[in-house]
Amino acid sequence: MAAITGCSCSTSTHLFGNKNLLRNELGSSGVHSNGLIRPFETKQIGSARAKSVLKSRQVRAMASRIPSAPKRESDPKKRIVITGMGLVSVFGNDVDTFYNRLLEGESGISLIDRFDASPFSVRFAGQIRKFSSEGYIDGKNDRRLDDCWRYCLVAGKRALEDANLGTETLETMDRSKIGVLVGTGMGGLTAFSSGVESLLQKGYKKITPFFIPYSITNMGSALLAIDTGLMGPNYSISTACATANYCFYAAANHIRRGEADIMVVGGTEAAIIPIGVGGFIACRALSQRNGEPQKASRPWDRDRDGFVMGEGSGVLVMESLESATKRGANIIAEYLGGAVTCDAHHMTDPRSDGLGVSSCIKKSLEDAGVSPEEVNYINAHATSTLAGDLAEVNAIKKVFKNTSEIKMNGTKSMIGHGLGAAGGLEAIATIKAITTGWLHPTINQDNLESDVTIDTVPNVKKQHEVHVGISNSFGFGGHNSVVVFAPFKP
Repeated sequence: MAAITGCSCSTSTHLFGNKNLLRNELGSSGVHSNGLIRPFETKQIGSARAKSVLKSRQVRAMASRIPSAPKRESDPKKRIVITGMGLVSVFGNDVDTFYNRLLEGESGISLIDRFDASPFSVRFAGQIRKFSSEGYIDGKNDRRLDDCWRYCLVAGKRALEDANLGTETLETMDRSKIGVLVGTGMGGLTAFSSGVESLLQKGYKKITPFFIPYSITNMGSALLAIDTGLMGPNYSISTACATANYCFYAAANHIRRGEADIMVVGGTEAAIIPIGVGGFIACRALSQRNGEPQKASRPWDRDRDGFVMGEGSGVLVMESLESATKRGANIIAEYLGGAVTCDAHHMTDPRSDGLGVSSCIKKSLEDAGVSPEEVNYINAHATSTLAGDLAEVNAIKKVFKNTSEIKMNGTKSMIGHGLGAAGGLEAIATIKAITTGWLHPTINQDNLESDVTIDTVPNVKKQHEVHVGISNSFGFGGHNSVVVFAPFKP
């Protein structure tokens, strides 16, 4: 979530009454059974016996501090692996090229030339240039479609290709067990903006019949399914900048419940148009470093002044291990788990105590069967906003008491903030970190905040064997999402 202004918040603490406190201290009240308290069979206990009970309870309390090893999923029907990846980005449509340019610390931020941005107070973004949908979208539809859906279709079909699920292969499979879940924060914003413009300038009769279909947020998933014949679970999720991670979490649960064997999942966004840029300027969320666009996105740096808009699409093919094994798929990595929570605090500002984020990280690790000590890489949300960057770091420190072995980087420092697509692109960056053993740098780290004591991989890539990696995404409205990936081990 991109924060606009600083905030302070308080939490109330529920205190048990003295009677309950005393009962807990003496250990003589009862045990919980189906949510109710069931009394022990009562016996008179002498002082020596009471001391013995207290001593034994102290021993048990000390023993409980040693965490038991979390249990990861072992059922091949419920283990979820990544078998394909596809993207559209400011660095092109090829996954390897995308990650190699990240490793080199290259910035994709430049002055906007898609429209005349000269009257705007912010005139730069991570704008995609020379995008081609050739081979993926026919010419007629390509001219009609909003870029949001063009990006989605290309990224989705490239992910399917990467998973060896081309047209001929799909025709031999049960496509009712293959679903699509590609979300977006803004939807077809160009289609919507153009429709409103037609209404105001020419009247309602001049509104194109594609206005509604190409504006609504579910159309990316729908169009991808229409083109590929995938008849499994199909819808979209829109939780602002947390969208893609929400989609991964939901898709994984469809597979775990047996509702799908394969899900094509991710996020897409194309909001670098006048209404999109103008809207975020009005929110006072964007960096205004017009003279140095490539230095504008600088997570955790003291001189940061807001986020930089980006765009694109990132899509994964998530599949049950059983399905992947049966068809001999190449397994890239494993999805271990995830979680979603809400700050319940403010429309745009994060909680300063990081409670919503820290609880989300904890829940994701529980879902994954992972202890905090196993995590040694974090692809952070890190939007380059004043409040948001530090709130995330504070939350991370609450969960990971010892961060000496953890590396944390910010993909947005190079490609900008892809909004609903951000989590999709960053999931791919996280998986590539796992498979290559190299972490891309966080660029523009010139004057790091003193509170940031975790290694942010400043300015230069680092070699690092990832045991377990998490990817964070947070959105306006207080939406928090965390997903957990690891190397696949049979």
